[in-house]
Amino acid sequence: MANRWERLRLSKTPPALEKSDQSDYKEGMASPLESLRLRVVDQVRGVFNDQANGQKPVPPSEDALFAPDTPIRMVHADLVGMMTGGVRGLLLQMLHPHALQGVLDHSNFREDMHGRLQRTARFIAVTTFGLRDRAMASIEAVNRIHARIGGTLPDGTSYNATNPRTLAWVHVVEAQSFLAGYLRHVRPDMPGHEQDEYYRQFAVIARALGADPVPENRKEAETIFRELRRDLKTSPEAREVAQLVLNQKPPGTPPGVQAMIGAEAVAMLPVWASSMLRLQRPVLTAIPARAATWGVGRTLRWAFKQN
Repeated sequence: MANRWERLRLSKTPPALEKSDQSDYKEGMASPLESLRLRVVDQVRGVFNDQANGQKPVPPSEDALFAPDTPIRMVHADLVGMMTGGVRGLLLQMLHPHALQGVLDHSNFREDMHGRLQRTARFIAVTTFGLRDRAMASIEAVNRIHARIGGTLPDGTSYNATNPRTLAWVHVVEAQSFLAGYLRHVRPDMPGHEQDEYYRQFAVIARALGADPVPENRKEAETIFRELRRDLKTSPEAREVAQLVLNQKPPGTPPGVQAMIGAEAVAMLPVWASSMLRLQRPVLTAIPARAATWGVGRTLRWAFKQN
């Protein structure tokens, strides 16, 4: 078991197709199994990158905000953990009235939910794996966008996207959800000190975005989560966005995969959050969905040479 996790620790992230892979593919020398692997890689990259506009995967850098083989790079490298955790986090974020209203007022999520998720995935990839200067430029770009976002809630309360407390909720549920996906699908025995280090590393990005308070370990994350939960409210709009998130069908995604990811994300939600969003927690389908997700995860780690 230890050898398996050591290989995961030393594995590279999904982004860049290695030169050897490219040359074999171009020269037609790839075996049938290797050709299949490359097709899987290409299909996945098509989901997460806007290839129509020339967007390419983010190559992992030695000069990133975070060193290779550290917890944040391990957690953010696993696609299934990030997909299930990402959907869970987004569902929780939409229960915050300020975060929800910002999405309703300032995005075209109904027409371009896939594009919104692509941009979020891109931000995570750049800030985790990309060159340090590029990561900071990406954070500054988001801060400039947030500075222009604001408005009024239905009850007349004003909101803005630079509110530290709102940003804190967005961050804490994102961090908890990504880590939960990794623990559930990849490494359930991840040591506690590495989990705490994940929070400390992710806090660097959160603070640069203006979030406050920001957790630096599991205990602080739970405390902040409980405190900020008081700000949450359910609404028809929150439930609408939840359904759109769960029912999206990104181009290139194999049939059934998105439903499987959604079922796992809902299963990972706190019971009270499922109730607020009126989501049926899977019971009879929970074990098959988890088994299928595990199988997809193994396939993707094989394709990206993470096993």
